[in-house]
Amino acid sequence: MQLKVEENCPLNNFKKCKQFKCAWFVQMKGTNPNDGKDVDEYACSIAWLPMLLVENAMQSRQAGAAIESFRNEMVKANDSNQSLLQLSQILEFKNKSKSQSKSKEIK
Repeated sequence: MQLKVEENCPLNNFKKCKQFKCAWFVQMKGTNPNDGKDVDEYACSIAWLPMLLVENAMQSRQAGAAIESFRNEMVKANDSNQSLLQLSQILEFKNKSKSQSKSKEIK
């Protein structure tokens, strides 16, 4: 069901829209986030707000997902680095104890 929207302006006491005489009447080009169709039309900036808010929410979710993915990779890398550090400390300790035991044998 398509609703017929009246051309009245909330910025001008709900009088008839001035369209191209108004600075808020702009052209929007892009993709509608609701249905994926291309958009290339003029309308009031206030009328574009719901679609822009949906697009903003989608972008925020995508950014959050990307940040979480990056965080998870950094946690894996940090765990790997800690394991390597612990292993190198163990090997260093073993080498020191071997060298100390050899020096005791020599004396």
